[in-house]
Amino acid sequence: MKVLLHICCGICAASVGERLLAEGHNVTGFFSNPNIHPADEYARRLEVAKTVSSWLKIPLVVPEYAPDSWFSETQSLSREPEGGARCAVCFRLRLQSAANYLHNHDFEAFTTTLTVSPHKSAALINKIGAEIAGDKFLERDFKKKDGFKRSNQIARELGLYHQHYCGCLYSLKEAEARRA
Repeated sequence: MKVLLHICCGICAASVGERLLAEGHNVTGFFSNPNIHPADEYARRLEVAKTVSSWLKIPLVVPEYAPDSWFSETQSLSREPEGGARCAVCFRLRLQSAANYLHNHDFEAFTTTLTVSPHKSAALINKIGAEIAGDKFLERDFKKKDGFKRSNQIARELGLYHQHYCGCLYSLKEAEARRA
């Protein structure tokens, strides 16, 4: 099956892409993350996604970085904790971007690396994906079968940059507060 893989970060894409390829899918990466802040962090994560895409030997589509769209959607939720309502809005925005790309190009389905993280609800992400695209969304929980562990193993082997917060300005502030 020709699958568009929404990539939240390159490290997460490593085991997810590996698994999808092992299942026999024709995979294309899709790095749509207007949530990542600041711009230099976005650039670092994009470079890792490019490295992993090259390692997996899959093409990578990178739509324009448009953080203003993310801020306009989430600004009223700035006080939400990590994992709260803001995250659901963020997931929906990024999955909708992937679904739009899927519908305008020759893909049979799409899925996301977001479910490989032990910090994110696969049930919520899969629910949002199914609401957006129905059976065109491959519902998965990629953290199962040691998906997260495998991603970190590959990251160490490839010497990849590893981020220390989810990606958005609000999670950055929370991470900085925890370190203080």
